Amino acid sequence: MHIVTTHKNTDFDALASTIAVTLLCPGAVGVIPHATNRNVEQFLSTHKTAFNLIQPGEVDFSRVRELTVVDTNQWSRLERMEKLKNNDQLKINLWDHHISVVGDIDATWQCQQQIGATVTLLLLELEQRKMTLSPLDSTVMLLGLYEDTGRLSFPSTTADDARAAAYLLDNGADLHVANFFLNPPYEKDQQEALFTMMQETEILDLHGVSVGFNQMQLQQKIPELSSVIQLCRRVMGVDALFVLLKYGDRHTVIGRSAVDDIHIGNIMKNLGGGGHSGAGSASIKNGEKTSQEIRDDILSFLKKNISRGITIADLMSFPVISISAETSMHRVQEIMEEKNVRGLLVMEQEKIAGIIVLWDLKRLKKTRQWASPVKAFMSRDVTTISPEMSPAEVTKIIMEKEIGYLPVVHDGKVIGIVTRTDLLSFYYGLQS
Repeated sequence: MHIVTTHKNTDFDALASTIAVTLLCPGAVGVIPHATNRNVEQFLSTHKTAFNLIQPGEVDFSRVRELTVVDTNQWSRLERMEKLKNNDQLKINLWDHHISVVGDIDATWQCQQQIGATVTLLLLELEQRKMTLSPLDSTVMLLGLYEDTGRLSFPSTTADDARAAAYLLDNGADLHVANFFLNPPYEKDQQEALFTMMQETEILDLHGVSVGFNQMQLQQKIPELSSVIQLCRRVMGVDALFVLLKYGDRHTVIGRSAVDDIHIGNIMKNLGGGGHSGAGSASIKNGEKTSQEIRDDILSFLKKNISRGITIADLMSFPVISISAETSMHRVQEIMEEKNVRGLLVMEQEKIAGIIVLWDLKRLKKTRQWASPVKAFMSRDVTTISPEMSPAEVTKIIMEKEIGYLPVVHDGKVIGIVTRTDLLSFYYGLQS
C-alpha cells in the first residue's frame, strides 16, 4: 500500500500536493490529518468524495510499503505516522519547498527546491508527463499554488510557479472558485447575507437549467452585495441566481448567470433595468410590483426562453456493479479496489435491497466483522432517481439527504448510478 500524507493544520498547498501525488502514482491513497485550515475544511466538506482521500485513523499500517510526504520534512508534523518511522523496509519519498527548514525524515528519494509552492514541483512533473487534468483537480491545485505564492506576488515566487499556473488554467482551473475559498466574505453583514441566501434560496429546474430565487429585506445597505451574490451562485452550483432585495421604498433585483440560455441583461431590460449576458440589475418602486410578482415575471420569461438541456441519463455510469446480500465485507472491499469504485448496490431478485459505500467500511472495528455479510452493514433506505431528472434536481437531493450515490431507475429496473463526484465533474466541466 502506498500512502501520501502531509502536515497537520493542512493548508491548500499541502492538500493540493497530496492530491497531485495520487494522480502521479495510480493506486496511492491520500491521508489528510484531522486538523486542517478553516478554508480547507470548508472545501473538503463539499469536495472530499471527489478525491482518493482518507484520514489517519483509517490506515492499516501493516499494509504500508511506501510513504510519500509532501510540504514538510519533519516527522513531528505528521499525524499518527510514528508507527512507520523506524520501518527500515519502508520506501519514503519527499516533495517539499521548505529547503531552509532542517528536517528529520530520511527519504529514499526526494525533490526539494526553493520555489513558491510544493504543488509547483508536482505540476512540473505532471506537465512533463503530458498529463491532462480535470477542471476540479486543476482548481484545487491552483488554490494551493495561489495561497502559497500570494497569487504569484510573494518574493519567493518563481517563473516555474507562473508556468504552473498557466498549465492549470489551460486545464480548466476555475478562478471564481479559487477566489471564493481564498477570499471568503469577511465582513459580518456580508457573511450573514451569504449564509441567508444559501439557506433560503429557492432552486428550480427549468429544462435542465438550475435557477435560484431569493427574496431578502435589508435593514441597511451591504457593501459589494453583488459580489456576494456571485459567490453564492458559484457555491450553490446553480446556473443562474436572482436576488430580490427590498430596501426603503424600492425593490432591487440583481441577477447572475453562467449559461448562454439565461441572458441577464435581456431579463433586466424587461424590468426597466439592464446589464449584459452574465450580470445585470433593475430597480422597481414598491407600489408597482411585489417581490413575488417580480419573481413570477422573471420565471415566466425564463420558461419561454430556455430549451431542454442535460439530464441524468447523460451523466450516469452503467452498467451498475452490484452484489448479493450474502457477500462478505472482505469481498466488498476487494471488489471496490478491483473496480475502483466507492459504492456498490446490493440486489436481491433484481430489486434494490441496499447500498454499501466506502465510508461504511469504517464501522468495521474487529477482524471477524470482515467475514460478515454485507446485509449487516448496508444502508437499506436507498433513494433512487429517474433518468429524466436534471443535474440541479439531483444535486439538491444529494445536499438535503447528505448522500453520495444515487441509483437511476427506469420502469422498475436499475439502469445506472450517479455519484456526488459525477455531479462535481459536470459542474466544473461547464465552468471551465
